[in-house]
Amino acid sequence: MYQYDEYDRALVFERVAQFRDQVGRFMAGELSEEEFLPLRLQNGLYMQKHAYMLRVAIPYGTLSARQMRTLASIARDYDRGYGHFTTRQNMQFNWIELAQVPDILERLAGVEMHAIQTSGNCVRNITTEAFAGVAADELMDPRPLAEILRQWSTINPEFLFLPRKFKIAICSAHQDRAAIMMHDIGLYLYRDARGQMLLRVMVGGGLGRTPILSQQIRDGLPWQHLLSYVEAVLRVYNRHGRRDNKYKARIKILVKALGIEAFAKEVEEEWQHLKDGPAQLTEAEYQRVASAFVPPLYERQPATDLDYGSRLAEEPAFERWVTHNVQPHKVPGYASVVLSTKPGSASPPGDVTAAQMEAVADWSEAFGFGEIRIAHEQNIVLPDVPKAALHRLWRLAGEQGLGSANVGLLTDIIACPGGDFCALANAKSIPIAQAIQARFDNLDYLHDLGDISLNISGCMNACGHHHIGNIGILGVDKNGSEWYQITLGGAQGKHSALGKVIGPSFSAEEVPQVIERIIATFVRYRESEEPFVQTVQRIGLEPFKEWVYPKVLEAQP
Repeated sequence: MYQYDEYDRALVFERVAQFRDQVGRFMAGELSEEEFLPLRLQNGLYMQKHAYMLRVAIPYGTLSARQMRTLASIARDYDRGYGHFTTRQNMQFNWIELAQVPDILERLAGVEMHAIQTSGNCVRNITTEAFAGVAADELMDPRPLAEILRQWSTINPEFLFLPRKFKIAICSAHQDRAAIMMHDIGLYLYRDARGQMLLRVMVGGGLGRTPILSQQIRDGLPWQHLLSYVEAVLRVYNRHGRRDNKYKARIKILVKALGIEAFAKEVEEEWQHLKDGPAQLTEAEYQRVASAFVPPLYERQPATDLDYGSRLAEEPAFERWVTHNVQPHKVPGYASVVLSTKPGSASPPGDVTAAQMEAVADWSEAFGFGEIRIAHEQNIVLPDVPKAALHRLWRLAGEQGLGSANVGLLTDIIACPGGDFCALANAKSIPIAQAIQARFDNLDYLHDLGDISLNISGCMNACGHHHIGNIGILGVDKNGSEWYQITLGGAQGKHSALGKVIGPSFSAEEVPQVIERIIATFVRYRESEEPFVQTVQRIGLEPFKEWVYPKVLEAQP
């Protein structure tokens, strides 16, 4: 893992001291709410429905055991005993008292964490996939370049006041688990025939009110030009992006208005002033950062583990968990384990208690090298677990409510906090997720259905990424009542797609039955082991409409 240097430490601790002074002046009445607003947002502090919410950065989703224990202590000492992992690989604390925020930030700084640029119109948390560095299908580890981007973008004065927030993701695996096509800039890292690291650059992606998938503007970009090319994109956006309407201020709107060819031309012209300049990366700088991401000292594991094999054969529940929650590792004898934060109606998706966080920290040291990852799907990943330890870990995870064998299945729901917390939400997300999980609580049936992603957002800001869920649910307001619009056919990865609305929205009470009818339609038309999204693509929306809206169709002449 990357360790802060003297510059990182100085920056973070000076920011804590600065914000402590700003909070004091605001509470003393020396700063108005209008003056305090941009100051708190620069430190990741939002005002929600009931209390302040603090969003803590987890760069490229990587945590140490020590950092996880610190998050647990904050949840216990300053919140209500839990935190919420987001789709941007961050953590949110939803019940924060303003006077205590500087103390929280100081505690975070003590373990090389912060909340800088988790809000505001700036470059947000740099993300990548949760299995970076260990995935069996990975071409190379993208985290060194993600860290370089983090260092470059943090408190970069030129890009602290962009037209709107800006999100960057990078991946380097055959399967895109970082969802780069839904980001303002998506970067795909690969090697050419000579082994040279190159980048494919995608721009203009984003969900929200106007969902758009990114488009390629450059391929074969040598890695040395990463910063200068990203800077060129940001400069064009900063110069031409709209500031008169926040709903039309994202880069996706600019790319759509100009056209991808014209936008690419602008970027290339801007880049000519930047390439081969001070921002060009050197091999020495890359190695300085990459040295923090060297593989741990893996132990040689037995080629055949009879105990592990016999447990798989004798314990169906364990075998089911391994099938869905364990990912292949590039080192023989090891695996990456996904700990599901979706136990069903007992807990909202993404919520983790202080006790669970401490348990995960312990497991990361007992079964790995003290490293933890947070996944885009709001789950927790232990990246380096010997296969011989999987059964023991499975037992412990089950005792802590983190052992549900539902990763990738219908109940592995992605959901924003919704109307229970967020002041922007039109409708609640958590009760809908829990109602669906309660309706589909038969794991055997879920496994028969195969992988199905279901994403819920409480408003058009799409924090739950409903547009790219195989089944998407969007909360909408109808004359003060909460209703839910359903989309089908969304997908993420290299074959990303935006879901299509199937028809009029439903009341909260109707949603679980609607999902049940959608699944029944899928089962009726599915061919062999065909995945849900392929069935939707093959038969279209009409068969689903016929089963979901029977009364509407019966009333038609």
